[in-house]
Amino acid sequence: MRQAVYIFKREFSSYFVSPIAYIVISIFLLVTGWFFFSTFFVNNQASMRNFFNLLPYIFSFVVPAITMRLFSEELNIGTYEILLTMPVTFFDIIIGKFVAAVSFIGAMMAPTLSYPFFISMLGDMDWGPVLGGYVGAMLLGSAFAAIGLFASSMTRNQIIAFITGVALCFALTILDQLLFFLPGVIVGFFQYISADYHFRNISKGVIDSRDFLYFLSFSFAGLYGTKLVMQGKR
Repeated sequence: MRQAVYIFKREFSSYFVSPIAYIVISIFLLVTGWFFFSTFFVNNQASMRNFFNLLPYIFSFVVPAITMRLFSEELNIGTYEILLTMPVTFFDIIIGKFVAAVSFIGAMMAPTLSYPFFISMLGDMDWGPVLGGYVGAMLLGSAFAAIGLFASSMTRNQIIAFITGVALCFALTILDQLLFFLPGVIVGFFQYISADYHFRNISKGVIDSRDFLYFLSFSFAGLYGTKLVMQGKR
């Protein structure tokens, strides 16, 4: 795991070397802050529900932007071949990059912790759903990061990796909004594979192993798919 830790440190620090990290964080905080405060004062409720309801849709665009360069850039400039000559395994490379992306998502979410404390000064805050919402956000971010990593491994072009990641993540997010158009026989299946459905359960403070298993399964599937793609490229 020492090599994976080294790759994690390299990738995580590289986020803050370029202006992309600051642009992504600024846009994320600007969008979430705008929608949060605009709806908060309209509804006049001490609740984070609107913030968490919006989060899966924002993550569908932000997380692929975070992961799009992780493999695409290295494949494009040729540093991936150099990386393979070092004493590292595919597992080390993928886990290191994945943990770096998830850690960056955590750093991006950290400033939003001020929202519930702000609300608690104005009214009675139910901290259970807030804690569940942040746990769900990290699980959702991890699943989307694994999917974005998979998209990045398939192409040398970062824009194509971004579009592919957005398409996959957004499809999983809006799936439960399209159940009305599906036959009743398959509604349960498509509801279960909807990311928004499981995230909303956790953000309500409901502890259900099926929701945790869902996000862990998608994270594993994304990482395993990345491993297969990169082995094929080798």
